[in-house]
Amino acid sequence: MKIAIIGAGNLGKSIAKGLITTNAITTLYLTRRNVDSIKDFEGYKNIVLTSDNAEAVKNSDILIFAVQPAHLEKILINIKPLLHDNHVLISTITGFSISRMENIIGEDKFVIRAMPNTAISVGKSMTCLCSNEKGKGRIKIAEAIFNRLGTSIEIPEDKMQAATVICASGIAFWMRLIRATTQGAIQLGFEAKEAQELAMHTCYGAASLLIQSGNHPEQEIDRVTTPMGCTIEGLNEMEHQGLSSSLIKGLITSFEKINQIKKN
Repeated sequence: MKIAIIGAGNLGKSIAKGLITTNAITTLYLTRRNVDSIKDFEGYKNIVLTSDNAEAVKNSDILIFAVQPAHLEKILINIKPLLHDNHVLISTITGFSISRMENIIGEDKFVIRAMPNTAISVGKSMTCLCSNEKGKGRIKIAEAIFNRLGTSIEIPEDKMQAATVICASGIAFWMRLIRATTQGAIQLGFEAKEAQELAMHTCYGAASLLIQSGNHPEQEIDRVTTPMGCTIEGLNEMEHQGLSSSLIKGLITSFEKINQIKKN
């Protein structure tokens, strides 16, 4: 696949790393105003670094946009004359709707929105996808790309804001939970490195259990809780301190904020 990532910032670079490590590309163009900031991609075969979006568009069939929301409109206006019938446009831009993109480039283009997270750099992203009517004919291409970089699901566009909170912001939320577990392990006597390893792999194991078994979390919780045991004692104390309610409130607060961003 001939792919261009327009805006190789943190997310763009994460996508690029995932595409490179899974051999998902024929050529890959990475654009950035300051090319020096992506010099670590120099030397990879068939990778082109450029500050010229037009060059990237002309030499690619799939365009992945990972720029700041305020910059996308101008970029679309500038590249509109260069778009051909086979171009697939995949936007990862928070709050920038499909209809807004269509107003700039037309409804006759393949337009897809994708919301991955930074775990895409290690092939473990949870990516949500939606498209315009025309884009439904190319949604399988987006699925093929993002399934090589983790897991993807297609959802209605009106759920993309919530998906951003759950999946993209969610990486930070899970990192904070892992950090808290690490801190607790240190307090219980483990060295910092050991504590983090215990926390990371236990978290990974918990998710893997659910993915492979298809069970509800409570089913797995029941397997490790015994009457009057230490696990249920700890769980109950966490709930008394507001663990679940704090998580839910945090998600809702993030959702309210992202809706404000969309309005602005």
